[in-house]
Amino acid sequence: MASHDTFPQEQAAVAALQAAGYGAADARVLAYLEATGRFPEHAGQRSAAFAPLQYPALGVYAVVDSAAWVGRVLAAGIRTVQLRIKDPLAPTLAVQVEQAIALARATPGAQLFINDHWQLALQLGAYGVHLGQEDLDAVDLDALCQAGVRLGLSTHSYTEVARAVAVRPSYIACGPVFATQSKDMPWIPQGLDNLRYWAALLPVPVVGIAGIGVGNMAQVAAQGVAGAAVITAITQAANPEQACRDLMAAFARGQGARVSGVPLRARPTL
Repeated sequence: MASHDTFPQEQAAVAALQAAGYGAADARVLAYLEATGRFPEHAGQRSAAFAPLQYPALGVYAVVDSAAWVGRVLAAGIRTVQLRIKDPLAPTLAVQVEQAIALARATPGAQLFINDHWQLALQLGAYGVHLGQEDLDAVDLDALCQAGVRLGLSTHSYTEVARAVAVRPSYIACGPVFATQSKDMPWIPQGLDNLRYWAALLPVPVVGIAGIGVGNMAQVAAQGVAGAAVITAITQAANPEQACRDLMAAFARGQGARVSGVPLRARPTL
């Protein structure tokens, strides 16, 4: 976050927020946001926004680890998919990405995001890329933006949201909504209230991520999010195709029972 001159009222607000449980960095971002109505400028602030999503109503967002899984979830009716192959040295990585792109292009309404491997995604003409905060120090954002690649960014706190907003991505993922076993999560789960706050506040579509399954999908959708990401609820299901259908039905139910009222702040997550 770029430095700015603080003033006594802001210093007092930061101190009060820290006393309320927010970390120092988050307290500074939140104090600035509440004083000005906008996030503080960031060293990575961009003048050009990434292309908007062709279909901003993302719905159930399947995160899978192979082109074969991409084909399965698309065939089951899901239209937002992320190919997440974590090993950059996987021998079939390029082939998997290429096959996944071809499958999505052949499916009307599909939006495929490649996790992490932005250079390969750019080379192969992927529709979208999803990145974590740690990736922002190395990625060529200008190259992705100029190529029309859609960008999604993961966030977990006020500080990370401020950095994401500065990049002007196509969507922002907020999590962990609930506790999850899919990856190490040092953050306190955001919960439904925080998710509703971010969905109302942010200027781009918001995706809830982590710990989401058939049992809580409707509650997540009711917070006003554009989409909800799932991994094990599909890939570890006894019948993945039926799980996809159940998840989509639950998301639709939640959209029809949207929760009213927005919290004044998101709770601390660190």
